[in-house]
Amino acid sequence: MKLGIVGLPNVGKSTLFNAITNAGAQSANYPFCTIEPNVGVVAVPDSRLDKLAEMYEPDKYTPATIEFVDIAGLVKGAAKGEGLGNKFLSNIREVDAVVHVVRCFENNDIVHVEGSIDPARDIEIINLELIFSDIEMIERRIDKTKKMLKADKKYQAELEFLERIKDVLEAGKPARCVECNDDEREFLGTLNLLTTKKVIYAANMSELDFKGGVQNNIYFKKVMDIAELEGAAVLPISAQIESEIATMEAEEKILFLEDMGLSQSGLDRLIKECYKLLNLISYLTAGKQEVRAWTIKEGTKAPQAAGKIHTDFERGFIRAEVVAYDDLISCGSMSAAKEKGLLRSEGKDYVMKDGDVVLFRFNI
Repeated sequence: MKLGIVGLPNVGKSTLFNAITNAGAQSANYPFCTIEPNVGVVAVPDSRLDKLAEMYEPDKYTPATIEFVDIAGLVKGAAKGEGLGNKFLSNIREVDAVVHVVRCFENNDIVHVEGSIDPARDIEIINLELIFSDIEMIERRIDKTKKMLKADKKYQAELEFLERIKDVLEAGKPARCVECNDDEREFLGTLNLLTTKKVIYAANMSELDFKGGVQNNIYFKKVMDIAELEGAAVLPISAQIESEIATMEAEEKILFLEDMGLSQSGLDRLIKECYKLLNLISYLTAGKQEVRAWTIKEGTKAPQAAGKIHTDFERGFIRAEVVAYDDLISCGSMSAAKEKGLLRSEGKDYVMKDGDVVLFRFNI
């Protein structure tokens, strides 16, 4: 999973990126490496994997990972190539979802590029640049479809749908707000529009806001209202707190979070929210050689899940031997789970569930 972190200058975007990627380096269970100066890979925290590692004492421990991309800055006119606009827009096309950092705190020492704190305005600036870019793409696609329509009338429905998308965009709304049936939704996904990306608004607040209750922050309420209209998610977070956590040892981190009234770090909450937003789950494989988490879409069937490991597993799929994580832990071993009839043999139509511990049987 690849997440793009976007936002205007001085909203805390890069601070948050640096904090959450460095936080990922603080524990063996949160490996981190820098692929490029603005890209970090962080492990998905999963206590189930830790338990399986205790059970099997594997040679290798491999959690699922998320790639965070600190996307280049933005100025008005990005869609027309102003500033780093073209780089900004092309990078967004490559991510699965967007984490849009919105400044929701006052600080006279940190000058806002627009001169004041206004989440609605800040969100609109970035959203409009994405919309302008999408309008340009849709107009090109409409011209192409009109030419094809002259030779084949079957393109009439496609043209009408494209024009509906354009109408929504020109009304200042993202393409994800377009009402569509299942076939139209599938077609919309092939257009690779920027505003069809799932969005999490990361409302960046001060440490005092978290101590006083984030619901009391007037700027946070504005972000919540906008997200509700767009069907986007909202995550209250503090780049300031995350920066402090990134320098702490594990025990110190737990005590600090408790003092702040938090059960999880912003990184953990962000990952959880992203999985929910993108309808992702994890299945697990376990043995002496390796314990590993694999990320798949909710609703994925066993053969396709096996294909995540290797294409041969999907091509030669025979069956999946499955036990629920909780059952395996309560039994203490795979053999004990099998004796109690909790290890199931599932076929090609089995829909994978979050926390399934699986051994795939295949033959090629």
